[in-house]
Amino acid sequence: MRILAAGASGFLGSRLIERLRAGGHEVVQLVRHPPRDPGQVQWNPAAGQLDPTALAGTGAVVNLAGAGVGDQRWTDRYRELLRTSRVDTTRTLAETIAALPPTDRPAVLVNASAIGWYGDTGDRTVTEETPAGDGFLADMCRVWEAATGPAESAGVRVVRLRTGYALHREAGFLKPQLLPFRLGIGGPLAGGRQWMPWISLADWLGAVEFLLDRDDIAGPVNVVGPAPVTNNEFTRELGAALHRPAVLPIPGFALRILLGGLAVEALTSSRVLPGVLPRAGFTYRHPDLPGALRAALDD
Repeated sequence: MRILAAGASGFLGSRLIERLRAGGHEVVQLVRHPPRDPGQVQWNPAAGQLDPTALAGTGAVVNLAGAGVGDQRWTDRYRELLRTSRVDTTRTLAETIAALPPTDRPAVLVNASAIGWYGDTGDRTVTEETPAGDGFLADMCRVWEAATGPAESAGVRVVRLRTGYALHREAGFLKPQLLPFRLGIGGPLAGGRQWMPWISLADWLGAVEFLLDRDDIAGPVNVVGPAPVTNNEFTRELGAALHRPAVLPIPGFALRILLGGLAVEALTSSRVLPGVLPRAGFTYRHPDLPGALRAALDD
């Protein structure tokens, strides 16, 4: 089918486009700059501007747009950018979809969200039915997901991807940790008792494709592996995968230097379990952390 994709220039988005095109789909990217090829359409989400004709013949919309949580220090200005870059893009897409004649609307909007929805859950397990927690990330996810409302009210199937730590050596949570571990100075983060819901890149890509195809699934979906671990366990397994010691603890202040804004996530305990995907029959290629780490390091 024809798929319209926003936020496709990031690491996950670019990998997803490769996979979808390899599967025979036509993917058109929404970009903020003048189009460079026929596979791009310009839009201005900050101004709420998207030509409705861009959606002509589109079967699905995938929205992964948003400023990177680990790209900069979280000043007040950057926190606002984290929020608006997600809400503005989502609202623009949802309102444009809703304004189309019913026969012209895509069948599904697959929209990014995050495990930040749940806030700090300590040792308590949470699933898709758990309400939003407290804190900046939870508040951001709440308004982010709510921005899909116009499309949902118009009868379009909406899937909200509450993604955990997608593991790959070139991006996300794993990348900044590899150098200290390879130097033999890696260790648990800020005590290591916080829970970490991870997922391999292959399983994240497979889950999105699975959700695009399953017209019986809507609402929030925890895109995480089936076995969350504490940071202590993650540290042991990463050290084993790299054949390096992993015994030097990293205090919270050093973590903030190492990871910047991403430290907020790394210090949050999120014992998030997938409910929707297993019930729907999704099969994980990497159901355990050692296998996921090997894939992340070898890809």
